[in-house]
Order: sequence, then C-alpha cells, then structure tokens
Amino acid sequence: MTEIADLSDLSGIEEIENIWIPMPDGVRLAARLWRPRDAAGRPVPAILEFLPYRKRDFMRSRDEPMHRYYAMSGYASLRVDLRGSGDSEGVLHDEYSPAEHADAVAIIEWLAEQPWCSGAVGMTGISWGGFNALQVAALAPPALKAIITLCAADDRYSDDAHYKGGCLLNENMQWGSILMLYNALPPDPDISGPGWRDQWKARIEAVEPSPMVWMRHSSRDEYWRHGSVCEDWSAIRCPVYAIGGWADGYTNAIPRLLENLSGPRKGLIGPWAHAFPHDAVPGPAIGYLQEAVRWWDHWLKGRDTGIMDEPVFRAWMQDSIPPQPQYETWPGHWVAESEWPSPRIEQRRLYLNWGFLADTPGTVDEIAFSSPHTLGVRGGEWCGFGADGEAARDQRADDGGSLVFDSDALDDPIELLGAPVLELDIMANRPVAFLIARLCDVHPDGASSRISYGILNLCHRDGHDAPQPMVPGKWYRVRLTLDVLGQTVPAGHHLRLGLSTDYWPMIWPTPEAVTLHVRVATGFLDLPVRPPRAEDALLPEFGPPIAAAGSQHKKLRHLPMRRTIEIDLATSEMVYTLRGDGGELGGAALSRIEEINLDIGYTMMKRYRIIENDPLSAQTELSQAAVLRRNGWSVRVECRTRLSATADAFQFSGDLEAFEADVPFASRHWTVAIPRQCL
Repeated sequence: MTEIADLSDLSGIEEIENIWIPMPDGVRLAARLWRPRDAAGRPVPAILEFLPYRKRDFMRSRDEPMHRYYAMSGYASLRVDLRGSGDSEGVLHDEYSPAEHADAVAIIEWLAEQPWCSGAVGMTGISWGGFNALQVAALAPPALKAIITLCAADDRYSDDAHYKGGCLLNENMQWGSILMLYNALPPDPDISGPGWRDQWKARIEAVEPSPMVWMRHSSRDEYWRHGSVCEDWSAIRCPVYAIGGWADGYTNAIPRLLENLSGPRKGLIGPWAHAFPHDAVPGPAIGYLQEAVRWWDHWLKGRDTGIMDEPVFRAWMQDSIPPQPQYETWPGHWVAESEWPSPRIEQRRLYLNWGFLADTPGTVDEIAFSSPHTLGVRGGEWCGFGADGEAARDQRADDGGSLVFDSDALDDPIELLGAPVLELDIMANRPVAFLIARLCDVHPDGASSRISYGILNLCHRDGHDAPQPMVPGKWYRVRLTLDVLGQTVPAGHHLRLGLSTDYWPMIWPTPEAVTLHVRVATGFLDLPVRPPRAEDALLPEFGPPIAAAGSQHKKLRHLPMRRTIEIDLATSEMVYTLRGDGGELGGAALSRIEEINLDIGYTMMKRYRIIENDPLSAQTELSQAAVLRRNGWSVRVECRTRLSATADAFQFSGDLEAFEADVPFASRHWTVAIPRQCL
C-alpha cells in the first residue's frame, strides 16, 4: 500500500459532482465520482457505495474524506443515490428491493466497462450499504471481486431494526419514520433541472409508511427471507470483510458470516457504535481506511499486502469499567482467533439455582416473576450511533424489577468471547409472553454493567417462521441466545443474570401483563470463556485514524440533544423524550455547505409513554423536519408519526407535509390498524 504524504492535497484526483448512470429501463441514477487524474490512461479498479442518503447534501461531509482517500490510493470511487433518492430518478418504495439489486448489478457492469476502470469492482457500505453489499455479492456479478460490509446483517428479520427475538423494536418506528422523510425529499434543481417538482410530487405520492409495511410482516416470512443472505450462504463466492462494533446493533452477524461463508473472509469487531471505525466512538478509533485499502489492494489489484496471512477474526476485548451514559473510549486490548468458531473457546455452564448462578444444580423448584412495564428504560438504545446518553446505564434499577441470579465473586479474571446461551423450563399465564435476559458484570461497589442481553417472544420458541401462542399453565423448554460479546470480567466481580417480562422502550410490550414461572436447577447459562493467548500481544497494530480532507458544514443553528424521563407519581405514567438535531442527516438544526451554496437542516423529537401497570398505555410518537434552501429556493418536509395499540391491533397514524417557500406543496395522511399476531 502506498502511503499518502499529504491528505489535504487533492491535486492528483478528479472529482465529478454528478454523473448520470443509465439503467436498462431508462431511469438515470445520480452519482458522485472520485478518481485519479490519470485514470483515463492508466485504468484503476472501482469501489461502489450505493445508498439512499443523498450524496450531494446530507451525506456530503461524511462521503468526501473516505471516497477521496480511495481515489488518492488509486481507485475510482463511486457514491450512487438509490433509485428515487437524492438526485436519482424514479421512486424508492422499500429497502433492499429486487429493483435495487438489479440496479446495483447494472452499475457494477457499467463501471467495469468504463475506459478508466480496470474491470475489477469492489462494493462497500455501512448499514444499508453493508446490507446491499452482501445481497449483491450473493447475486455474483462477474466484475464484483470483493466486498467490505460494515454494521449490517445476514438475516433481515432477526438482526435488523425491526424485530429482535420476535419482539417488535421501537427502532422499527423510528427508522421507518426517518425513511419516510428521506423518500419525500426532492432532488436538487441544480442537478435535476426544471423537472424537479414533478419528481418531488411523484416521490411524495409514492410514499408508503415504512413502519406500517414492516409491522405487517411480524414473522419471518418470504418478505424477510428476500435479501437475507443466510438463506443460501453458498451464493456468496467473492471475498468478504465483515466489520462492526460492540456498541452497534448488528454485531451478531459477524461470527455467523465467518462460520458459514466458504470463501475468503475476515471479521473485525471493535468497541465502536454504528459508524466507520476511523470516526467512531467509543474509541479507540483505528486506521480503517488504510485497512480497507490493504483489502482492496489484495483483491482488486492482486498485491500481496499480507492481510490474508493474519487471523480470520479480530476483536476488541473490553475491560470492565463503570456503567455510564456514553463512553469516549472503552479500554481493552485486541485479541484474535485463527478460525471461527474457535476450538479454543470453552463453554462454562452455570445453573440457575435459588437466586444464584452455580457450577452444579441445586434442588428443583419454581419461581414466579412479573416486571413493571417501565422496566428497560436504563437499557439504552437498541443501536448506538455515538450520541450522548445512548448507552445502557447502571442496571441496578432494572435488576430490582427482575428475577436475578448472582454468581460467587470470581477468583480469577475471565475473558468472554462469543454468544452466551440460556436454556430453561418456563411457563406463562398468558398466550403472548416475552422473556428478556440481561447478563451483567457486577462491580464490588454494587454497580451493575450490562455486558450482553437477549430477547425472546415465547411464541417464537420454535423459530420465527410460524409463531404459536403459549398454552397458559404449560411448561416449555426454551433456548435463548444472547448477543455476542467480548468482555473481561475481573477477579472480585460477579456475574448477574436478570430475567424480566418487559423491556420498554426498546420493545413493544405484550397486550396483557404477564407472569412467568421458571424452574430452578434445571435451567443453565453457557458462557463462552476464551483462554488467554500469548500471540495476541504480537498482533500487528492498526494505523492511526486518518482520512482525506473534506468539506465542512458551517453550523448556522444548533439544537442540543436532550434526553429526559418524567414520571407522574399520581398516575405512574413514565414519559421518555429525546430532542436533537442532525441525527441521521445533517449534523445541525441548520448548516451551510459553501461549495454548493446550500443550507440544510434537520430536527427530530421522539417520545415514548407508558403507565407502569398498563401495557395498552404504550405510545410512541416522532416529529421530524428537514429543510433545503439556496438563493430564494426553499423546501421543507415535516413528518409526524404515532403508534399505539389495543389488545388486538396496532394503531398507526402519520402525517407528511411538504412546503415550497413556506407554501403548502403536497401532503399525505394515514390512519391504519394492523392486527397483532403473537405480539
């Protein structure tokens, strides 16, 4: 890999603000292109990132440092707006559609045919782009030689923003509402020309509320199987580098990809949230772009960079630190395994006895428990993005509403790497019941840090394809796999397993309050204990986090992020409210991009309500507003969505309003009832 002497010197690369890529049906997709200036005479491999996140404005400052770096490293780097998003023509109906996949294959073929391209193409992306990189790899276009997928999953049902363990995530409502707003934003008139209003109108008319779409598929049906590459691992034949972080919501997929893919593959898990590893918290950040270029050089240029001589799986083993709302850096050390699953990992079994986790089972008995519906408010966000206050807090308050089992204080430190598994006998008094299991590191002073957790809708006890209600009073043997972790637990600490029936506001509650019965002494928790490895101290160090120079947004108005919890002591209603700017989009309530003379803005408020003893009181509401303006041109889109439920149905409503120069342009309204099916 060639070192770049001056990351601010862009003289050696060419940038094309917009290039049109024709699709077979005549629709044109809009892209930004960065490439070496001499690529026309010396063709180079190409790297594709394919997203709905507006390459010209909202994601501009994110894209430039990365794609410029790739161009400076000898690649043509292409950032394409999905059909119907940003400046691309057409309409966007849903995520990961067959049309999206067909467009991606057509783009790869187009890239390989360009005179400035060597014919070798790589695909990369984070989140949506990580998903479609895996999905397109499974289609095996000939020119696609390798991918890097970050913060994405192999299974769209079990490990995405919609459901967890068969329970409805409130993230489904948040992310779906954000996607509604994206789909209603217009193309830039400077790119699209005088027909931009017609395109804008068509986009708004095509909007279908994504939360509503996804809630109609509450089990793992054909809708979710489409795009889930775990359906056929053998379809992916190109090399795969899968990357994520312990604070992210998608990390479970990485060990599965390493275990099931048959081709060249690597996995990397750091301490990071849902962000690129060179720009992520918790730190330490790493030289991700240098690592990526090592990968691309090996597979797209045929250079021996040594990357495939290194262990297949590398992970940040996190130290035990006190729980807090956010972490700038998470101390720890890198560990590695040469194969995965690793034969070195030892399963330590702890039995659930009366209040204790023990190496041997005690006397068989049963315990009943039922949690308040407010339990879980200290659980943090399902997926961290590095924002203030999103991490899980001290768990003692949630421990108090749970059935807990504590181990003895550890005589020696242990390292855990992998997924803990809980197996137990359970009985419910209602046909729909949830089981939430939290594994905590309890410090000598009593502080309780959540290090892993799992969620299971007990109607999904035999799988997510065909859930069946529980028979009240009947005992079932269930198995719950908790999230993967990489965690050191020191000597003197003890482990705690907390079981609860609720986890608000992460998941939607059951229609009725539930009491669960658990048999003690027959249930157990298997922990993945990793023996120390001396070779870990010899692992090559990652480079420092660097990137090419990029344009900066000039902040014109800032709205500080605030997370608050209010409890009405007379009614026992708890209200959780988050207000902030930027979020998924621009980074400020209003900011200016000088290079294209454009002001952009975004604000969001989300609020969760629930009464401690009434699951049918649960409500979620989100309000968003996005603004684009320049030289007298001004557009604004506002989106408000709400979700509540009866015992039989979810009640979704939404309002979308678009304005040009503060004059109403178009509006949509939805009120829909969606049957609750084992939820």
